[in-house]
Amino acid sequence: MNTLTTGLSLWPLLGVAWVIAGFALRINPAVVAVSAGLVTGLIAGKPLLTVLELFGTAFVNQRYLLLFLLTLPVIGLLERHGLKQHASAWIARLRRATLTRLLIAYLGLRQVGAMLGLVSLGGHPQTVRPLLAPMAEAAARARLGHLDRDQQQRIRALCAGTDNVGLFFGEDVFVAFGAVLLMQGFYAEHGIQLEPLQIALWGLPTAACAFIIQSWRIRRFEQRMIAAPRPIAASDDPSSGPRG
Repeated sequence: MNTLTTGLSLWPLLGVAWVIAGFALRINPAVVAVSAGLVTGLIAGKPLLTVLELFGTAFVNQRYLLLFLLTLPVIGLLERHGLKQHASAWIARLRRATLTRLLIAYLGLRQVGAMLGLVSLGGHPQTVRPLLAPMAEAAARARLGHLDRDQQQRIRALCAGTDNVGLFFGEDVFVAFGAVLLMQGFYAEHGIQLEPLQIALWGLPTAACAFIIQSWRIRRFEQRMIAAPRPIAASDDPSSGPRG
């Protein structure tokens, strides 16, 4: 058995190779992760009951993280049963809903939620991809008609960027945010006593400027799309009609 100079066995590292092989063969990730843990523990000389006990302890200690991860398959099931289509159809029925109004409203909600510590209220996998992006595309399609692939990708990128801006500049105002506490500790080390609320409030002007600038970018984006030549859909092209 190959060992390091300190006598440490390298055989448990086969669990890493097991994970790589499982992902390369496109095996279920949950099966790969669990089996790799079992293989690593058994090769390391741990009894099976001890390995299972470690699994149980890790599950209990990280149960809140696992609850968050469970939202991903739930969202996948909702998408499979037409979540995007229902969101698009709903926004298309709202006559006053435009791309600009939709994204600015989401930006405001995202920033306010992040200021209150609700950073998981939005996000790319749980909100932007299944809900916001389809609704934004439907709002743009209702005003512009057909959208080509490049326009769709740009709208999706704008939705993701809007979520990033709202989260990044909103959480700076949250008193329990890590950066705020880090700055408080830095000042405390140098004899300057500041409350987290005092530091967080200084983030309000930056958050307001970020909201205004991003709102202007969203409005400018829609205006450019309106002014740009519209692509011809296949159904509107005379040359694509039925041929005798």
